[in-house]
Amino acid sequence: MIKHRQITGFTLIEVLIAMSLLSVMVLLLFASLKIGAESWGQGEEKVSKVNDIAVVYNFFQSYLSSAQPQFSDGKNDEHSLLFQGGDQHLQFVSSFPASAGRAGLQLFNVFLAQTEQGPYIKVSVTPFDPAKDGVSADNEEAVDLFGPIESFNLQYWPIGTEGGDWEDEWLNKEVMPRLVKIKIIPENDMYWPDMVIELKVTGKPGDDNDELDTDRDEQQSGVATP
Repeated sequence: MIKHRQITGFTLIEVLIAMSLLSVMVLLLFASLKIGAESWGQGEEKVSKVNDIAVVYNFFQSYLSSAQPQFSDGKNDEHSLLFQGGDQHLQFVSSFPASAGRAGLQLFNVFLAQTEQGPYIKVSVTPFDPAKDGVSADNEEAVDLFGPIESFNLQYWPIGTEGGDWEDEWLNKEVMPRLVKIKIIPENDMYWPDMVIELKVTGKPGDDNDELDTDRDEQQSGVATP
């Protein structure tokens, strides 16, 4: 008598069900990976934007706040303050830290420039030399500080002003302003708070520090959250 061996296995329906479940699991896995990658990219973009804000703020806080009231000793007895500012450009004299390896005062120029990518805030730095009309002959090419942007605006608050208002330019003055407000609107509409930089020195060279401190106290008491 011949005995037939029983063969066990999966039916076609079971195989189709298993493949369908596997397809759903793979689809869910790739969807999760896509969401994770997009979240990671958005996080990196936000971190990059925050870093851009920090870089711009640190630049103005480090160099603009320590600007020096230097005058140009040009030809024909010209004697003008080198701190000059408009609503979209600013010139001032400051210095690099010792770690930068660039000793002496430097003339900073901050301005808005139109490029192929859009408006950019640019900075040029040249060695300050009063014997050469305030600027060394070795000019340096401007570098990008931030961009592209929608708008860039500067305003100035004078010392010893009570109940006054911000000024849109600081040209041909005898003294430096007390505060400088910098407003930047990035191209991506990201919220960027206004930066208000307090200058450590505001008067002419040789002014009494006590008088400057008094003006500073009056200015701070007269301005509530500029």
